[in-house]
Amino acid sequence: MPPKLPPLDPGAVRLIPLAQRPSKAGLSGFGRPFPPGGSFKNFVDSLPGFLAAADLREAARAVARARERDKTVMLAMGGHPVKVGLNPLIIDLLRRGVLTSLSGNGSLMVHDSEIALAGATSEDVSASLGDGSFGVAAETGELINRAAREAAQEGRGLGFSLGRALRELNPRHLSLSLFAEAFRLEIPFTVHLALGTDVFNIHPDADGAALGKASYEDFRAFSRLVATLEDGVFINLGSAVVMPEVFLKALSLTRNLGHRQKGLTTVNMDFIRQYRAEENVLKRPTLESGRSFNFTGHHEIMLPLLMSLVLEYLYPHGA
Repeated sequence: MPPKLPPLDPGAVRLIPLAQRPSKAGLSGFGRPFPPGGSFKNFVDSLPGFLAAADLREAARAVARARERDKTVMLAMGGHPVKVGLNPLIIDLLRRGVLTSLSGNGSLMVHDSEIALAGATSEDVSASLGDGSFGVAAETGELINRAAREAAQEGRGLGFSLGRALRELNPRHLSLSLFAEAFRLEIPFTVHLALGTDVFNIHPDADGAALGKASYEDFRAFSRLVATLEDGVFINLGSAVVMPEVFLKALSLTRNLGHRQKGLTTVNMDFIRQYRAEENVLKRPTLESGRSFNFTGHHEIMLPLLMSLVLEYLYPHGA
């Protein structure tokens, strides 16, 4: 049996005055009640100065500082931000010049196109999968697959081609399309596909070669944008796999070619913390230089919160 040790006696513990002990939280960082009827700036100023509230301010300052210095601010996303009604906000940010490019996966094309075409999107998968009617809306697949064929024939990217196709079609809700507005403003919009993951892949006119070629052109364009991210900002909004992986590969390519992206700020925003976004957006890209911020919460709350604060910093006297 091991020897029985006597219990430690705290009687000899060396105590120090509380005033001499370093503390990480103090009154200077405390929040205060928000005054009813106050402005958005009043609300932000009322937040505590700790943890996520402090990070929110710093991330917003990074975006505002980047644009004040004419640096790149990239927004990459999945399709969910469209489904929760963020198109008007993102379009306003494009028009104000806050965002310098957009990127996304295949589902983003689907939901944005359907908003433009019908003013509605997002199927009830459980209700339609049983009889095979899920994912076969005619107009959605026809529009996207035609845009892919045209892009492949012209050697263009899929995002450009879809934006142009929507502008030419001029559907009822065109003004709410991210692709159409980016095309009108001549702002880069790249699309990054994983073949077999999107509903337009099961349509009869789907052309895998065209989709792949057009998406690869967009990867090259995306990499060119990533090469300009020194002192810039990369934001990943709700893409758990595709965009974090594409971003990592573009970073490796551009750094191999001599681009270092010093001073890079990365921001990830999603419902939960995801492995690939944690590693490929937040940790690995900023190891040598820069900062990263993670904001966990609903897209329809977190993006407006962050970007409203950015606009407060860019337009302190209103605009």
